[in-house]
Amino acid sequence: MARESVRDDTKNVEEIGLKGAMKRPLRITMMGAGSGFTEHLMKDVALIPGSQGGEIWLVDIDPERLAIAEKLVNWVLDGVGKSDVWTVKATTDRREALPGSHYIVNCIEVSGLGCVRHDNDIPAKYGVDQCIGDTIGPGGLFKGLRTIPVFLDMLRDAEELCPRAIVLNYTNPMSMMCLAAQRVSRMQVVGLCHSVQGTSHHLAHWAGVPSEEMVWECAGVNHLAWFTKLEHNGADLYPVLMEKAREEGGPFWEADPVRCDMMLHFGAFITESSGHLSEYLPYYRKRPEVLKRYCRDGYLGGSSFYADCWPGWRKACDERRIKVAAGEETMELKRSWEYASWIIEGREKNQPVVIYGNVANRGGLIENLDHEGCVEVACVINQNGVQPTRFGRLPEQMAAICRSNMSMFDLAAKAAVERSKQAAIYAMMLDPLVAAVCTPDEAQRMTLELFDAEAEFLPGYK
Repeated sequence: MARESVRDDTKNVEEIGLKGAMKRPLRITMMGAGSGFTEHLMKDVALIPGSQGGEIWLVDIDPERLAIAEKLVNWVLDGVGKSDVWTVKATTDRREALPGSHYIVNCIEVSGLGCVRHDNDIPAKYGVDQCIGDTIGPGGLFKGLRTIPVFLDMLRDAEELCPRAIVLNYTNPMSMMCLAAQRVSRMQVVGLCHSVQGTSHHLAHWAGVPSEEMVWECAGVNHLAWFTKLEHNGADLYPVLMEKAREEGGPFWEADPVRCDMMLHFGAFITESSGHLSEYLPYYRKRPEVLKRYCRDGYLGGSSFYADCWPGWRKACDERRIKVAAGEETMELKRSWEYASWIIEGREKNQPVVIYGNVANRGGLIENLDHEGCVEVACVINQNGVQPTRFGRLPEQMAAICRSNMSMFDLAAKAAVERSKQAAIYAMMLDPLVAAVCTPDEAQRMTLELFDAEAEFLPGYK
């Protein structure tokens, strides 16, 4: 399906409420049920109209966090009045949960808090300044090296126990995870993020138009997808946004300095927030004066932000979930714009909807990106599952930025699949942020130091 016909034949999930009943009870397996995503994604599933319910299996290797998740999901089902049609089961053994599953939602976290400081502090010694560091850069690379082997083991079990299930992956590093899966697994895997939906609302706000009336096209790679078309009532919205972005220090610029600067110089807005985006590029994190101009505290680019805050966030999230499950706090029981439940509903009701997913670029969905890579494009959902649509060609300057990341992802996936330290070194040397500040020798020494520090969570690498 050509991109021009996507909106003619289907509707975006935020514009619709699918009608009709689902034809069967479902078995949904939630991997990494200790994740903060669990209650929100399972709430969305429970709020699907016309559902026949079924079984929700929660899987986590941490019994305490699993018990919290079980109580919380049961609380959610009671709150939305669906505890009579859904049954919740919890296990630490994924092979108990997988047989007969129709959908697998993957939210695993390998190593927990064990490597957060290593991922940040060792690269900092070599001059690599990270804000988030979990999808690209040294932190993203090593998160992938730890996580991908576990994910592939899970997919092998799924091939045996539920080969027709659709795997909905939320775990980062998204591009590396999906790329490795498409190389070695027969399972249908789609990577899901909320950066496209979130950015579309963000742009509608700054353009001063209702988000539901904005027409747009977006494509690229995860966290680096470009809004190549942005219109309202047939009028191009970019002149308005460009004018606001040129006011350096103005409200739009201060809300998103890196994305504004990239839009001004490359011609379109990108899906990931400024602080995280700065790690995907070689421009913004290599000199103190550049950091001062383009980066701000917190999510807008603060140094070591994720490493400093993640332990506290995790603790606060667990405490909140315990209180909600005990009835001491409430949560909003409203369906979100996360794509998982819309994929399930669209497929089960055979009513086409459009989501943006991370999928294999087979056949050149984006013509001028690696046809063996992983891209983020519009996908149509119906009874046949996830069907990516063909975008065509990205403007060459945008494609080149994507390719700079895809080369790193390619070698990172190879390193994780083959357990190869040498491939990991190559990936590190090609990382845009590392290449901006390190020599090849420094990149190699940093990689090997990270392998030594995180050896407990990196079995089998040679």
